[in-house]
Amino acid sequence: MRILVTGGAGFIGSNFIHFILKNVDGVEVVNFDKLTYAGNLENLAEIEKNPRYHFVKGDITSKENVESAITRFNVEGIINFAAESHVDRSILGPLVFSETNIIGTQVLLEAARKFSIKRYLQISTDEVYGSLGATGLFHETTPLAPNSPYSASKASADMLVRAYVHTFDLPAVLTRCSNNYGPYQFPEKLIPLMIINALSGKQLPVYGDGLNVRDWIHVEDHNRGVWDVFVKGRQGEHYNLGGMAEKTNIEIVKFILNHLGKDESQIKYVKDRPGHDRRYAMDVSFIGHELGWKPQIKFEEGLSSTIDWYLSHQSWWERILSGDYQSYFSENYKDRV
Repeated sequence: MRILVTGGAGFIGSNFIHFILKNVDGVEVVNFDKLTYAGNLENLAEIEKNPRYHFVKGDITSKENVESAITRFNVEGIINFAAESHVDRSILGPLVFSETNIIGTQVLLEAARKFSIKRYLQISTDEVYGSLGATGLFHETTPLAPNSPYSASKASADMLVRAYVHTFDLPAVLTRCSNNYGPYQFPEKLIPLMIINALSGKQLPVYGDGLNVRDWIHVEDHNRGVWDVFVKGRQGEHYNLGGMAEKTNIEIVKFILNHLGKDESQIKYVKDRPGHDRRYAMDVSFIGHELGWKPQIKFEEGLSSTIDWYLSHQSWWERILSGDYQSYFSENYKDRV
């Protein structure tokens, strides 16, 4: 089976490709990525010559790009990781989030319908549910109440998937996941930003009082869940994926500093993000009951191993900070795609 993985050069998508090639036989992956600032083909350097891996540079908002990749490789399944995902960027420039996350999803759904794709999986986020109070969890039945341009665009995409299942009987499923962490995460996100700043002797900026709560899941656990849903999920259903590890932002920052033997004087509290949701937390009992999935990596162990990964891959993140990573495609792929 050949599956089109959109956004496969990003953090979660590249980890998913590694996961599939390592753990699943009989599946070929076509990595379809526009290579925006967050797309980094160096994430996949170890497997780029694997005969089960193919790369296509393309834009999910382009019907021609998408249809060409599907027909060229005889694609049977689509997993859509491609998205603009950084909330701060969505506040500064919302339009590109609507274009990529909504229009791009529509183009993919139309292609899936046109070419009778056997399975379409949309990757979404817990942020579409809005914000929780001090208690309670997000369930699959929780009404959508997005509070940022990013989460609003993802919620809109979710509704498109629902509509295509209902109207066109599209064999689609959907996952909503909590905050991911692990190797290859772009340095603008909380955990890699704090690790790199701590290693570089810089201040660690913490929004507001640092008590915003997120449920954290290791990217490997997330991708196991994605594959379980792709293979076994019920058409039209959506599944929550979470790590059952609620932590405040300041707890994360202090854990990183302690692991690195750094002083907490590097912490700097800064003005809070506009509309900053206070707490997210996922109920994962439904997917556990339906598909037998649950997170396996304990947060403290996972975060420790992630910090150590950034310590041992300094050249990887230094190339991102310098911008040199963006030349990898032209230097290594120009004669092959």
